[in-house]
Amino acid sequence: MPFDGVLTDTVAAEVPVALVFNGISHAVMMATPQDLEAFALGFALSEGILDTPQDCFGIEVHTTTVAAVQSVEVHLDIAARCFARLKERRRSLAGATGCGLCGVDSLQALDLAVPPMPQHAWVTQLQAATVLRALQAMPALQVLNARCGSLHAAGWASPEGELLQVMEDVGRHNALDKLLGARAQAGLLGEAGFIVMSSRASYELVRKCARLQVRALATISAPTDLAISIARGAGLQLWGLCRDPRAVLYTSLSTS
Repeated sequence: MPFDGVLTDTVAAEVPVALVFNGISHAVMMATPQDLEAFALGFALSEGILDTPQDCFGIEVHTTTVAAVQSVEVHLDIAARCFARLKERRRSLAGATGCGLCGVDSLQALDLAVPPMPQHAWVTQLQAATVLRALQAMPALQVLNARCGSLHAAGWASPEGELLQVMEDVGRHNALDKLLGARAQAGLLGEAGFIVMSSRASYELVRKCARLQVRALATISAPTDLAISIARGAGLQLWGLCRDPRAVLYTSLSTS
């Protein structure tokens, strides 16, 4: 029998979000307008604008309309030391959801070097079954994606593979920054655990994790060669193509 009713669907929200530091707009990202305080803090930390969460003294979110489009400004009050450093290397950065180099105007402006992290024994013992356990638990916690089917997710898992927290966004980088920011807000940065993501492993995801001392990252899709190279140099254990029954380990860390 032909269907003559009306189908309804939920679509993901995507709005311009300006990140403003001490009154100066630094970045405009296209993001899903949830958990924006966590997003802003995570971005500031993972991009090296702040050294610690304590360098941020306050965050305010303001909704506005620009050219008939709902937009958001997130204002961060940051330490003078961090702001002075930001002004020295400030660039015009317009971040689309699939691009990690928007606004970089020269090869010299690339920031790909990440210092190696101290190794922890639990990371070298991480198994594919543990990684897959965390990833298999993620869909049940992707509440927004269950409604619209178009959001990425970043999740935090314990060393045993228990999935403890998931953040969502239309952009994979934003989802990761939201997760990192939420961990920072709760004072949980530095705890043992690893990150799982519903995307490929691009170099900037690896760099963000390494900057905040995340020891392992596992993604559903494959990594790029640059992501593998940066992960290896940083001492980050990188897993990709994590689809049951297999997960591929791209960087192997020794216990020495």
